[in-house]
This record gives sequence, structure tokens and C-alpha cells, in this order.
Amino acid sequence: MYLQSSLALVLLRAAVVHGYANPGACSGACNIHDPSLIQNGDGTYYRFSTGNNISFASASSIEGPWTALGSAPDVQNVGDLYYLYYAVSSFGTQESAIGLATSETMEEGTWTDKGSIVTSTTGDQYNAIDANLLVDGSANYLTFGSFWQDIFQVTLNGDATSSTSTPVNVAFDPATTHPVEGAYLYKYGDYYYLFYSWGTCCGYDTSRPAEGEEYKIKVCRSTVLRARMAVVPSFLRAMIMSMDLVDSMLQQSLLEFIFTNLCRGVYTDPNLGPVLYYHYVDTTIGYADSQKLFGWNAIDFSSGWPSV
Repeated sequence: MYLQSSLALVLLRAAVVHGYANPGACSGACNIHDPSLIQNGDGTYYRFSTGNNISFASASSIEGPWTALGSAPDVQNVGDLYYLYYAVSSFGTQESAIGLATSETMEEGTWTDKGSIVTSTTGDQYNAIDANLLVDGSANYLTFGSFWQDIFQVTLNGDATSSTSTPVNVAFDPATTHPVEGAYLYKYGDYYYLFYSWGTCCGYDTSRPAEGEEYKIKVCRSTVLRARMAVVPSFLRAMIMSMDLVDSMLQQSLLEFIFTNLCRGVYTDPNLGPVLYYHYVDTTIGYADSQKLFGWNAIDFSSGWPSV
């Protein structure tokens, strides 16, 4: 997918979150992969996704109706510009690059390509796709990765246009094929929450994954961001006593018509608060990748853990 844990020994396992909500309503252009969501100054929602190069759509409400505007990305507001981090890759290989395009308005034809930020090639520990930017005060962190050694992070310069560090591994699942990708780092209150996707993502119309290997959203949290630690260069591995893990926020057996879903991000909506957005399979429609739908849910952090 484009733009698109030695954890077991050191994390304190929390209870799986129950009581899942159905995805929020969506009308219009709702068939997507790997969404990224943002609003401009007048409140218009823009949604970017993979497929047909970079596809994007707009709507006056998160529910739609969504109107397709052009051709998985991560889009963020940085100063007076909108930043779109995208990936160019050959599926299933490490021949990949994360690039950056900027725009003042997000309208079609206004994007300026700034070139690559991170690249990977065969033999690297990581795959340079599925990028996500976290702006934390005056510091910028780009989290990315898919399979191989899973999730990595680099620090970026002041305007978030180039890397200033070598990639550091921040999440790794040593089991099976290391099926971790689509990470999204989100700060809420005193915690940094790392949302990510785990499992088999695609091709369900021809072959279903084994039980337990369905695509699902997982999340872990820490009070310390990896890049701020001088001694142990991985915030997931370092917080032996204060790091926690929740197995799954959304997974196939808990919602009657949902088989699988991908976390693509969390957006702080001015009216709804934190919103989890993703794509999912609606079994009443079909299992093909082209039939996956845009989903979203408001997140409740009242317990300290995200639930929907």
C-alpha cells in the first residue's frame, strides 16, 4: 500500500476495549484506500487517499456528500501551508520513497512537489511508505514504515521539509511476517498514542486471512516521545513500566457487518473533537479492495485509552 513489539516482553497489557460503534455516516465518493483528513480555514473537509496516484475529495461535512476532485498520504497544516506527505513504491518491495507536496489552499493544481524526504531500498531495515507528521511544539517528527522491521521515525528540520536524523525503529513485532504498518502518532493530554494497523490488509475477495490475522487497529501509549530520549532510542521499548498496549480498537468479529479496517489517522475536529478515520470492508457490499469504504468515529479518551 502507498501512503498507505519486542512489545510483548515489556508492555503492561490493558483490557481490550469493548462496546464498539459502527462507522459514522458517509455519502458521495466513499470508496477509498488509506485516507488522510483535514479541514481548511472555511471549514471544508478535504480527504486524500491512495489509488489513481493521489486521489482527493472535498465535503462540507465529515459525513459528506464527498465530491471527488482529482487524483496514502498524510496531510497536515504547517504554518500557512498544507503539507501532503505521499509515497511512491512498488507493492511488496522496499524500493520506496516518501515525498512532500505543499499548497496554500489544497485546491487542485496548487500543489508544489518538494521531492523526497525519506527513501528505502532492498536490504534496508524499513520500507519508506505510510508517513505521518507530528508537530510537537517547535519539533517535527515523521513516523513511517510497513513490514520488514515495522515502524521507524526521523526528526525533520524546522519547516518539516527534510530529515535531520537517521531512521530509528520505534515499533517492532517479531512474530510471523512483522505485519505492522499505517502508523499514526497522536498527542492527547499527557500521552503520545501510536495507532497502527496489524494483519493481512488486502485481497479478501480471493483469499481470507486466517482467524486472528485479519486487519485491525491497535494502539499503544507513552508519556515520552522517542526522539526526546538520549539513552534508549525507542520510546516503545524504553517505557518498561509506563508503556501500555491495547490489543484492538476495532476488529472484525465485534461489528456485525465489518470484516476489517485500517487506521490511517486521527484528526482533531473543531466540533467533534478527536476523530479516528480509516477504510473498512462492509461485508454487505463486498470484499474487493475497490469496495473498501471511508469510515470514521469520534474518539473517547475519558478513560485514558481511546475508545469509539
